[in-house]
Amino acid sequence: MSTEQKKRVAGKHAQEVDKIEVSGAVIRRLPRYFRYLRELLRQDKMRVSSAELSRMMGVTASQIRQDLNCFGGFGQQGYGYNVPYLYSKICELLGVDSDVRAIVIGAGDLGRALVRSPMFEKRGIQVLAMFDIAPEQIGREIAGVKVRSMNELAAYCKKHQVDMAVLTLPKESVEEVAEQLSGYGVQAFWNFTSKEIKLGDGNAIIENVHLGDSLMVLNYRLARRRAEEKEPN
Repeated sequence: MSTEQKKRVAGKHAQEVDKIEVSGAVIRRLPRYFRYLRELLRQDKMRVSSAELSRMMGVTASQIRQDLNCFGGFGQQGYGYNVPYLYSKICELLGVDSDVRAIVIGAGDLGRALVRSPMFEKRGIQVLAMFDIAPEQIGREIAGVKVRSMNELAAYCKKHQVDMAVLTLPKESVEEVAEQLSGYGVQAFWNFTSKEIKLGDGNAIIENVHLGDSLMVLNYRLARRRAEEKEPN
């Protein structure tokens, strides 16, 4: 098969993959593959089987194969998975190299902690600016990111391409601000307020994060263990 034929086949395959309806559960496991494959690369491991990944991740080998088959498989029977190649494909699926540009709304404790974290850079997301209404925050620099006044938000979004907004502001204001940002062309929202948002046009991509929910799940599991320990044998 010639190089041109291979390109046509690969392009057709990519189009077919794009049309597949992938479940939310599979999508939410992709970042775990990203993390574990990155760790394997740090260990200079070039090949991994679904059984090895299964032991590392606590997911059945069958589930791993099913997940990856949603996107074309990427494996070879009797060989397993080429780690650098699989990692690059997972990065591609997760948009790690798509140059996403973000702003953070809210320069309080959580907003500042997120900006100081290396997770944005490691996932290909550039934090352009932070915005707040508090005079004592405006003008500060957090990890090289300037805090600007909310009064500058419209002009800033008009001048710069902003793909994503990270929302760490008070919940009372989140819907109004998100609607404004959507009107300025922002398409994706990472919402850390305790209020879930649904924008009017329905086209926005929203990830509502509830840190308290995760803590309560952990607390539930701890309470269950304590209850079991108290039960008579």
